[in-house]
Amino acid sequence: MAKEGAQRAEETEQMIDKEGGREAAEGGAGGSLRAGDAKEMRAVVLSAFGGLNKLRVSKKAMPEPQEGELKIRVKACGLNFIDLMVRQGNIDNPPKTPLVPGFECSGIVEALGDSVKGFEIGDRVMAFVNYNAWAEVVCTPVEFVYKIPDDMTFSEAAAFPMNFVTAYMMLFEVANLREGMSVLVHSAGGGVGQAVAQLCSTIPNVTVFGTASSFKHEAIKNSVTHLFDRNADYVQEVKRISADGVDIVLDCLCGENTGKGLSLLKPLGTYILYGSSNMVTGETKSFFSFAKSWWQVEKVNPIKLYEENKVIAGFSLLNLLFKQNRGGLIKGVMDKLLNLYNSKKIKPVVDSLWALEEVKEAMQRIHDRGNIGKLILDVEKAPTPLMANDSTETSEAGEEEEDH
Repeated sequence: MAKEGAQRAEETEQMIDKEGGREAAEGGAGGSLRAGDAKEMRAVVLSAFGGLNKLRVSKKAMPEPQEGELKIRVKACGLNFIDLMVRQGNIDNPPKTPLVPGFECSGIVEALGDSVKGFEIGDRVMAFVNYNAWAEVVCTPVEFVYKIPDDMTFSEAAAFPMNFVTAYMMLFEVANLREGMSVLVHSAGGGVGQAVAQLCSTIPNVTVFGTASSFKHEAIKNSVTHLFDRNADYVQEVKRISADGVDIVLDCLCGENTGKGLSLLKPLGTYILYGSSNMVTGETKSFFSFAKSWWQVEKVNPIKLYEENKVIAGFSLLNLLFKQNRGGLIKGVMDKLLNLYNSKKIKPVVDSLWALEEVKEAMQRIHDRGNIGKLILDVEKAPTPLMANDSTETSEAGEEEEDH
């Protein structure tokens, strides 16, 4: 392990030295990483809220770190279901377009803003970003950046923060998972679902019930205790195995599944809503789907919760980080998760790698629930010709639209 880490560090230093030398040869100031950088970068741009045709790869001005920020040369970016909802504008208080989507990435530290401590140029890192992650270069506050273990790849690092922090926070901080408990998790084949299954395996005698599309069952059957088809009557299946129900329900679907989840809770059980993917039925935002899901949600009666000794909760990692300023809490969670990774108790599951120019196809795979684990945008990956022609705009009209 130490030998691999030393070799990886040496490769990183050689990469930085090579880039610095190239910049010096091109007229950079002494080959410095701060000076001589190209002023433009490739980025995935969402021109307006809507369908896949609103995404394209364009040239944008390269950001520079402000005080307390790190500049990261991105190697890989994570795709999450929330990115589909952002594209559709199907979130509360969406930002103005055009914008660069994406909330997590991995790469190499290229420059340090003033007052940044604990990091050096050349460090391999993963980071949360408040949008703008799907680009060749990002800048983000130091409190959202974490060093990558020596044997973790950039793709694995881009698949790590969102999924594992979300899973850990829900299981241990909100629901207080302990030995002998039972958990029901929807979308068990997805990135969060697989993270939940792995973290549950670190606690003795935890029973995991999972729902997933039937074509995923063979691939993930060993990660959960009991696996059900997402379209089957999983409530009866769970009760057949555990008549009292379960201790924890993790729901990323919403709609009718809210009532089903609450009905499955044991006394003192906890239901956690952390997504609403049932509201995403088409390529664009649908008022009908939103209204249908809203009406299907069982209206919560506090008196009933009191009588049945049940807990209902919600969890949004992005709000916790960027609106509620809990970066310090998340830093502590990341330390625990990285210890579990270094102990080989958890490992990110990467479904597939996609070029920036293939972002439409990658998003469609998430929309179709086709992924097992995490989809990754590999910044250095060359696209297939057909996908590149479809997803990249270099015409004057495209540039004018971005400026507007």
